[in-house]
Amino acid sequence: MKNIQKIQLGHHGPQVSKLGLGCMRMSSVWGGPTPDQNESIATIQQALDNGINFLNTGDFYGAGHNEMLVGKAIKGRRDDAFISVKFGAIFHNGQWLGLDLRPIAIKNFINYSLTRLGIDTIDLYQPCRMDNSVPVADIIGTVAELIKEGKVRYLGVSEITTDQLREANSVYPVSALEIGYSLADRQIENDLLPVAKELGIAIVTFANTAEGLLTGEMKAPLAETDYHTHFSRFQGDNLVRNLEKVEVLKQLARDKGFTPAQIAIAWVNAQGPDFMPLVSMSKRSRLPENMAAMDIAFTADEMYTLNTTFAPGAILGETYLRR
Repeated sequence: MKNIQKIQLGHHGPQVSKLGLGCMRMSSVWGGPTPDQNESIATIQQALDNGINFLNTGDFYGAGHNEMLVGKAIKGRRDDAFISVKFGAIFHNGQWLGLDLRPIAIKNFINYSLTRLGIDTIDLYQPCRMDNSVPVADIIGTVAELIKEGKVRYLGVSEITTDQLREANSVYPVSALEIGYSLADRQIENDLLPVAKELGIAIVTFANTAEGLLTGEMKAPLAETDYHTHFSRFQGDNLVRNLEKVEVLKQLARDKGFTPAQIAIAWVNAQGPDFMPLVSMSKRSRLPENMAAMDIAFTADEMYTLNTTFAPGAILGETYLRR
C-alpha cells in the first residue's frame, strides 16, 4: 500500500487521504452512458487498497445509482472508507430542475442515502449548493440534528459564498468546503479561500483540470456537438488564446516528465496542507498517474511560471465555475 498523504478536515475533524476519489463519473448524471460497473467498483476498491479513503458521491448522481455502486464497493470494508455525500439537487430525465433544501426533504434524502450505501452513518454530509429559498440556518441546523442523531459525523458545504460560509459555520462547525478550483479558475482566492482558512476549514477541490482545458488534449475549434461550446471560454478566439497559455503548462510538464493534468493536480495539492484535489476516475488505469501527481514538487521558478501564466483572470471567457 502506498503511503498516501493525509489532510485533516477542520479543526477537530478526522485525518483522511489528501487525494480524494470523485465517483460521479461512474454513473450517468446528464443522460449519457453508464461506465462499466465492475470496473468502477474495482477502481474504488483499488483506491482503498492504496490508502485513498475519501470517496465523494451525491444522492442525485444517476438517481441513486452512484450511492448503490459505492455501497457495493465498500461492502465488508466500511472502516476503510470515508464517505462524503452531497444532497439537494433535483433531476428529472437527466435534466436539472433545481434544489430542494427544506429540512423535511433533507431528512428524507438521508434515509435513502443510508439505505443505498448500506451504512449506518455518513461521514461527511453537505448541501450541493445554497439558494435563497431556504435560510442557511435551517439547512445547516437540520444537518446538525442528523449529526446528533448519529446519522452523520461531520458537516461539509459546497458551492457557497463567503457570507453563507460564515453563517453556516456559526450554526455548526464546517469541516470541509467543496469547490471548483484550478490554475484556470482562481476567483475564490480573493474572498472564499481566506475565510475558509480563517475558520480552519479544509478545501476539497473539484475540476482541477478546468473541465479538460488543462489536460493538454483540447484543440481549437471544438466540435459543435461538444458540450464545452456552451461556455465562452471554449469559443472562438477565447479558446485559441487560452490554449496558448496551456502550451506553457504542456512544456513545463514535458520538462518534468509528467502530463499536463498531473501538473494541474500537483499545483492544487501544492497550495497547502488544507487542500485536497478531488479527482474523478472510473478506471483503475487512472489511479497510478493521479497518485503520482501528489508527489510532484515545484521549484520557485516553476511555481512563478504557473502563477503568472495563469494569474487570476488570465483565462478568457465564462464557464459554469464563474462566480
